[in-house]
Parts: sequence; C-alpha cells; structure tokens
Amino acid sequence: MSDLILFWHRRDLRISDNTGLAAARQRSAKVVGVFCLDPNILERDDVAPVRVTYMIGCLQALQQRYAQAGSQLLILHANPTQAIPALAVALGAKAVFWNWDVEPYSQERDRTIISALQEKGIEFLENNWDQILHAPEDIRTGSNQPYTVYTPFWKNWISKPKAEPVETLENAEGLTEKETEIAKSAGVIELPLAKDLGFVWDGELIIAPGEEAAQERLEEFCDRAINEYQEQRNFPAVDGTSRLSAALKFGAISIRKVWQATQEALENSRSEETQTNIRTWQQELAWREFYQHAMYNFPELAAGAYRDAFKNFPWEINQEHFQAWCEGRTGYPIVDAAMRQMNEIGWMHNRCRMIVANFLTKDLLINPQMGEKYFMQKLIDGDLSANNGGWQWSASSGMDPKPVRIFNPASQAQKFDPEGEYIRQWVPELRSFDTEYLVTGKITPLERQAVGYPDPIVDHKLQQKMFKERYQQQKVQPLG
Repeated sequence: MSDLILFWHRRDLRISDNTGLAAARQRSAKVVGVFCLDPNILERDDVAPVRVTYMIGCLQALQQRYAQAGSQLLILHANPTQAIPALAVALGAKAVFWNWDVEPYSQERDRTIISALQEKGIEFLENNWDQILHAPEDIRTGSNQPYTVYTPFWKNWISKPKAEPVETLENAEGLTEKETEIAKSAGVIELPLAKDLGFVWDGELIIAPGEEAAQERLEEFCDRAINEYQEQRNFPAVDGTSRLSAALKFGAISIRKVWQATQEALENSRSEETQTNIRTWQQELAWREFYQHAMYNFPELAAGAYRDAFKNFPWEINQEHFQAWCEGRTGYPIVDAAMRQMNEIGWMHNRCRMIVANFLTKDLLINPQMGEKYFMQKLIDGDLSANNGGWQWSASSGMDPKPVRIFNPASQAQKFDPEGEYIRQWVPELRSFDTEYLVTGKITPLERQAVGYPDPIVDHKLQQKMFKERYQQQKVQPLG
C-alpha cells in the first residue's frame, strides 16, 4: 500500500480552505483529487443544464488548481459506490477522504462506500464537515433536540465561535506515469463538457465558475452591497445580493471564508446601520445552515410536507395553470417577470422566489413539490436543502411558527418593484404601460390583448378564500 490518499470532491470544488483536503495533506504529500460524475444524480429528471455547465466549469478550474499544487484531479463517470472503492484498490491507496453531506442520498451512498472501504482495509475520514460552520449535532436545544424554528436556532448558532479557514493545498505529489495508466484502466476519463453529458446551456452564467471568480464576487459584495443589504436585498431591480449561491452550493468558495469576510466587514463598519446590514446577511447564511441541519435531522422533508395539515392537502391538478406559471404567462406581471428571469438566466432573485412559490401554492393551489422540482430543473444554484426549505416556507407546510402566509402579488410588486423596472426588464411587452398599471396589474383585457399579454388566469381574492377554507378543513381532519 502506497502513501496515496484519494480526496473525493463532491460539493467542495476548491483546494483552498477545504477541511477534508487539508486533513489529507497533513497525513501525506501524495494527495490526488477525484470527482465522480454520478449517474444517480445526472440521470434524474430535475437536473438543470445551467447547473451542470457551472459545475463542469468549476471542475475545469479545479483541475488547473491541482496542477498548480503539483497533483491532479481524476474524473470518473460511474456509480460512486463501485467506482470509488475500485479506484482506491487499483491504485493501492491507503485512504479515501471526503467531506460529509446532509442530503439523504449522499448519506446512504457514503455509508455503502464506507462499508466497501472497511472491507478492503482502506481508511476514511470520520464525520468531517466542510460545507457548514457547525455540525448538526453541535446545534441542539436545551433538551438535546434538533431545532425546528429558526430564531432560537440563530441565537444558539451565532453564540458559538466559528472555525478559521484552513491551509490551501500545496507541494502535493500526483500519480506516476504507471499509476496514471492503472487509473485509466480503473475507469478514469478526460473531463467531458456539459453538452457531452447531454446538458446544453448557451446563455451566460450569472457567476463565472471556479474559486477565483467566487472569491472576487465575495470581495466585491463585501466592499459595496453588503453595507446596504437590509434595504436593498428585497428589490429585484437592484443588484443588492451576493449572487454567491451557486458557488456555495458547489463549494467553489468555503463558508468559513465567507463568514470571515463578513466579520472583517463588521469590524471595518463605521455606523450602526452598516452593522445591521451586515448582520442581516449573516442571518441569511444562518438560514442556509438551518435548512441544511433540518434536512440532515429530518430527511423526510425531501419527500413532502413537514406539517400535518399539509400532508394530505387537496391540491388542484391543473396542468394548464402549472404550464402558465412555468412559462411566465399567468397575467400577474411580477410573477411572470420572475419566472421569465429564471427561465432565461438560470437564476431568480430571492424575493421573487418567495412571490412565485406563494402564488403557485396559495393562488393556483398547486402542490409545492411541482414548483420545487421545476426550480431544480432551472436554477444554477438548485440545492435540495435550500430549495426545499424555501418552498416549504412559502407553502406554509414546513418548519415555521406562522400558520399561513399569503402574498398579494400586486402588493408585493408595489412594495418591491415600485417603479416597475424589474417587470419592464423581463416582461418587455408591458414596457410602455404606466408604472401604476404595471405594479397593480390593473391592465384592461383590451390593452392586454393589444400587446399579446394574457388575462390573469385566476382571481387572487377568490383563490385566497378557497385556500383558507381548505386549510381550515385540513386542520380539523384527523390524519389518514
């Protein structure tokens, strides 16, 4: 057995501040990266071409980073439960290290791989977290239960010291020529393009792939927008958010570096107002972690509603309405603008994610799981924990003390797109209308017809009433 440690990358596509990779380098200079294109993930029907394109770009950048560090990143395209142990055995690796994940599929896959490695006497890294600042077992209630409400979770989470970034991989050794040949015979391939895998995305990406681009975006955000974040984050026409979600999903940047940057911004802030803005963004990072802990502690969330009243909710089955929602043809300008933004650029502003999810569930009375899946089919940052958490929050089916939250699309537009800039950008047929008509949606059928814009597919007041009636009935009914 050689000194080789294989480091298996999954959602940590970087060599800087990577806890598992740093642990591997401490044990041996001979550290080689491996990434497995997993058919169990890539062949699902909820994979966005834009997301695969970004991921492949991150892998290209990661290969270059490994080369700079003196090693290499190997690519497999096979079921990891067989391919990872087989590669380790073929190369005589003494260990396979990786960072742990919260998702149910990942947990199951990793347990299978651990058993296979143990059988072969190959070491692995026990319980090593990288994508979150605190392990799920470290943030618990006084009675040692996982949190199901955000505010007490935040109070506990923010009170704990945060880990510092770890060392970047350097002075590593790669495979010999002979080992490279062995690796090829064990299934190692050239990194394919997204289109080779059947995923075509011809548009631009809202963030360039790789560590460098993510670090630049973080610095840019902390220099400027973070200082006005609380006021600006809700206005979709304003570039007031970090747009780091895809980089965090794939680990092109570490959560520790992001946290450290927010702490530095806090230390350099000169007013209480700025500090409040920065703290608001830190709370968003904690929301991200709350949803990840929730997915780890309650894996059944991935399969449906958390709250009993929504487990057998009588949702409408209306394909026509669902299709209109998907295409941004509902006749509600703010909803349509948001859906068209996502369809066109593979990303949607967070305020708009709440608006359209609320509309699908409370106005169209359509099962949130259909919307959750559509988001995964379109978003560059599609992530099970965050997406599921956001949808359950909007549908009122998740971990939320407020029983039912219903948004009025017109009120949301008036409040968060008061000049109609966002609507004009994404629903160009309405550009010439006065702002008042745009944000209230009070456009006559004739005017709509003249520009080819649909009438509202439902009446908000009637649908809201129907939703509340069904919800009340569900609350009193026994489960079953």
